Amino acid sequence: MATIAFIGLGKMGSGMAGRLLAAGHQLTLYNRNPTRAAALVRDGARLCASPAEASRNADAVIVMVADDVASRDVWLGPGGILTQSLRGTLAVECSTLSYDWVTELAAEAAKRGLRYLDAPVTGLPETAAAGELTLLVGAQTGDLAAARDILTAFSRRIIHFGAVGCGTAYKLIINMLGAVQIASAAETMALAERAGLDLRVVADAIATGQAASPQVVRNTERMVRDDHDRNITFTPRLRLKDVDYALQLAGKLGLGTPFGALAARVFGELCASGHADENESNVIAVARARSL
Repeated sequence: MATIAFIGLGKMGSGMAGRLLAAGHQLTLYNRNPTRAAALVRDGARLCASPAEASRNADAVIVMVADDVASRDVWLGPGGILTQSLRGTLAVECSTLSYDWVTELAAEAAKRGLRYLDAPVTGLPETAAAGELTLLVGAQTGDLAAARDILTAFSRRIIHFGAVGCGTAYKLIINMLGAVQIASAAETMALAERAGLDLRVVADAIATGQAASPQVVRNTERMVRDDHDRNITFTPRLRLKDVDYALQLAGKLGLGTPFGALAARVFGELCASGHADENESNVIAVARARSL
């Protein structure tokens, strides 16, 4: 079994760390809010005062945080992971980050002799807790092989897209597609409602029709229930962040993405209206407010 440092214990990270403990790995933890580590500590993990302390002598360091700012802080900030010598350690960044930061971080890790993998995840918090995430990996083949036994503790599928950065590129692309799907589903439901259709019947028909996708089905169901402020799985704030990162990548590559830009604008409106930390399904509020 390996000694693993796990940094970031949000809804996803807590489930992932729990699976590593259940697999028998020794786990050291860091989280900005230490109370979130309590259950894992009771199960045998050790809570540390900084990312550097948590990663000291670790075989692998896994990070799962919200955005570029948080990632930069835990890797390169005061008390950060890379403020010490960790030559040969596996550095696994599972957060959804911008392509530019991932490639910069990979270069910083390589200069220090770490083996870096970008491995953003797809799945929900319950998927993480069940060990059934899908990992979208950019890494050298040998580094992925070295990390595979660790990664399989919290994943059922690992897709290797190519070199470092490729996993992140795919994650941003697919999350932008999800934003477009959810925004258009909200528009569909708002129009059906305005036309006098029963939204329960509409959602059931969508779920068994050609337009169905997991994103559409899950979010139209939430739109019917109108329960956007509880059991939150993914927030408009995080969706907008991911789409903004995808638009940055598209701009870097010289590709116009008008549908992605429109989805970003819609989710931006939802965040600006005070709903940034509710469930992203509440984007139907923006669609309902549209008028000619």
